[in-house]
Amino acid sequence: MQVLAQLIVSGITVGMIYGVIAFGYQLTFSTSKTLNFGQGEALMLGALVGLTTINFLIGHSLGTLGAYLLMLPVVFVFGLIQGSVVEFLGVRQAIRTKSEAGWIMATIALGIIFKNLAENIWGRDALRFPSPLPEASLNFGGVRIQPMEIAIVLGALGLMVAVEVFNRRSIYGKAVVATANDRDAAGLMGIDTRLVITFSYALSSMAAAFAGVLVAPVTLTGATMGAALGLKAFAVAIIGGLSSGYGVIVGGLILGVTENLTGYYVSTGYKDVPGLVLLLLVLALKPAGLFGKTAIRKV
Repeated sequence: MQVLAQLIVSGITVGMIYGVIAFGYQLTFSTSKTLNFGQGEALMLGALVGLTTINFLIGHSLGTLGAYLLMLPVVFVFGLIQGSVVEFLGVRQAIRTKSEAGWIMATIALGIIFKNLAENIWGRDALRFPSPLPEASLNFGGVRIQPMEIAIVLGALGLMVAVEVFNRRSIYGKAVVATANDRDAAGLMGIDTRLVITFSYALSSMAAAFAGVLVAPVTLTGATMGAALGLKAFAVAIIGGLSSGYGVIVGGLILGVTENLTGYYVSTGYKDVPGLVLLLLVLALKPAGLFGKTAIRKV
């Protein structure tokens, strides 16, 4: 029973990382009906920029925790800028010309470019990210949890709650919600929907960059770390529903826990299979996702 509890706890940690990246997919889809297929590279770049920043701050006699906290605003700003660049170069023209293939290929191409840039700047070797919290595990009824795993869950939830509060309580957030509900109507009401879409991409990449510095202390950091996480987060977004912020959290938890259970009780070679099977079932039975809403188009 303790083993099962341990697997579930570890799966929740992984699932929250999937969820916060998938939350970024949901942000861009809601406002523009487009996705950034370089979301994994945004996570990777956030982690590497965070690593460079934290090492610089530690080198100037700051403690690891203090350096980590001071590093976060740098990563947030970098994520906002990187997302804005992706929207400007890869998405804006495609939306203007209503080219579905345009934004898909452009975001994939930008992701490859960012990966190559990272390999040339930071190298191809995996790098160790300093942990801001003690690495000794805490024991809760026989279940061992690392302090950083708790921080991952709380940080991911905190970011998603903060974005939802911003959308519901601020005038700018309400512009995002209005654009998500009906982009044409929002434009007629005087909302600059192009700016809203840029902001949603910036926020999406910021969420991915934050996920990068959350997961980096418990994994190795490198130019290839984002590809698998971005792909699995996309599966989570489809499973939970691209139109549901709540759905991506549940989808992330489902996939994270399922992967851990399969890897332990079946084989690590089949670890990715249940998530893919669930993705196929959802696409076949409920294409809008478990918590998504089916859109009705008038023609």
